[in-house]
Amino acid sequence: MNFQNEVNSNIRYLLTQFLKVLSRFFVDFEKLNLGRSLIPSSRRLPLQLLGFLITTVICLPLFLVGQAFALTDLEVEAKGSHSFVAEAVRRVAPSVVRIDTERIVEHQPFDPTLIDPLLRDLLGEPSSGPERERGQGSGVLIDDNGLVLTNAHVVERVDQVSVTLASGEELDGSVVGTDPITDLALVRLSDDATPNAAPLGDSEELEVGDWAIALGTPYGLERTVTLGIVSSLHRNISSLGFSDKRLDLIQTDAAINPGNSGGPLVNGNGEVIGINTLVRSGPGAGLGFAIPINLARKVSDQLLATGEVVHPYLGLQLVSLTVRIAKEHNRDPNSLVQLPEREGALVQSVLPDSPAEKAGLRRGDLVIAAGEIAISDPQSLLEKVDQSEIGVPLTLKIMRNGFEQSLSIKPSALPGLS
Repeated sequence: MNFQNEVNSNIRYLLTQFLKVLSRFFVDFEKLNLGRSLIPSSRRLPLQLLGFLITTVICLPLFLVGQAFALTDLEVEAKGSHSFVAEAVRRVAPSVVRIDTERIVEHQPFDPTLIDPLLRDLLGEPSSGPERERGQGSGVLIDDNGLVLTNAHVVERVDQVSVTLASGEELDGSVVGTDPITDLALVRLSDDATPNAAPLGDSEELEVGDWAIALGTPYGLERTVTLGIVSSLHRNISSLGFSDKRLDLIQTDAAINPGNSGGPLVNGNGEVIGINTLVRSGPGAGLGFAIPINLARKVSDQLLATGEVVHPYLGLQLVSLTVRIAKEHNRDPNSLVQLPEREGALVQSVLPDSPAEKAGLRRGDLVIAAGEIAISDPQSLLEKVDQSEIGVPLTLKIMRNGFEQSLSIKPSALPGLS
């Protein structure tokens, strides 16, 4: 198609140039007044007729041929008028699934005599016994063996999982494992599934301003597509009010609504770059967030291998310290301690029986380095801890009472996940 467009364009260019030369000849011929001064009057009429014939017999057909090529180009453009979004969606849409879940919820029994008789007449007798609670989300197939990547909150503590493929086929699913810390989960389809794996991209190659396409089933509306851009990268989830998660998110203005959770965020090439996880409602509505696909790959590999993800932890509660904050604190005559006027992660508290307590860390210590990495805030320390291994000593450089010192600490597995 591109070759045909190029040929047609070249032909139109040659025709245009020929017509320009021909018209310039007649103009120059008239300007020189050759028809009146050099040619006898008896021959002017035949020459004029000859010019007319040249114009009608040669120029007019050439003009019509050019118009025919132009119409051909329009037909070609009409056939290929779909946007890059349609092409991207065409690559990924067969891999997007709807996930329906069900779980049994036990209600706490209570004394029915405590209910006001008037309310009992209006509302009826209170329900007793277990009830079925249903939920819905999205997911994306990541390999040809029937593995579906989704959010942990979509399939966490459920009794039954049903997966509907893009073709409409409904299959049973089983939860391989969940990781609440990253809000990721892996679901395996039944053996008779013939899935189409989505092409996975590289979230490290993303830049702010890149196209972002969200797919999923918001509010039960299947095969919904929304378009936006990457608004920000490495958005710390703790800044959104989630202190129990460890995530640097992709922020996008592509509409992500309830039911989109677990669906893919796609780039302009039709490659999955993230897993949709949450949307900011109320003030700041219209902001969507996705988990980078590189992290999702790492977590899914661990879930597939062991069914769980082990996260190292130290047992510290930290706040960020800057030079400005330290100077303002030190100028306060009521301050009990003087803080070092430099950047770092300030220890606010140490959890009992934690690796930090065993290593001798105290409240008021300022962590300024971990291993060979300088620490400027709690997030940089958390990233270093995530990269460490369970039980392998990690050297921390701290400031205490105005002096630098080093401590060795062994990260342990984050408790309370199983």
